[in-house]
Amino acid sequence: MYDDSFSPNPQGELMLRVVPMIGDANPNGDISGGWLVTQMDTAASLMASKIARGRVTTMAIGDMSFVRPVRVGSVVCCYAMLKQIGRSSLRVTVEVWCRMPEEDQRQKVTEAEITYVAIDEQRRIRPIPETAKTT
Repeated sequence: MYDDSFSPNPQGELMLRVVPMIGDANPNGDISGGWLVTQMDTAASLMASKIARGRVTTMAIGDMSFVRPVRVGSVVCCYAMLKQIGRSSLRVTVEVWCRMPEEDQRQKVTEAEITYVAIDEQRRIRPIPETAKTT
């Protein structure tokens, strides 16, 4: 769930920067929430697969609220931060911030916690290497 007491700066590592186009907009002309969720999942899975040292799959996406619309042409940045690592799963918090190219100030759009599980080549759950848990 969105917390209005957030930091004025992004938390975590910049994992993805993208500019949405008109084809990513909803009928009202704003960027679709589904498009944003896809970007968030991509960004967080990049971090999760790096930590898990291999393939991961999305297991759950926590509550999220969108606090402002995103305009076509905005610079959308996704920041990810590892929250927890288990035997075969990871929880990653991802924040979305955006700004128009001609503006300096970015604004937070949403955040969510996404849970991933590490899988092997046969798509079966596998343990995360112990060395990944200490780095």
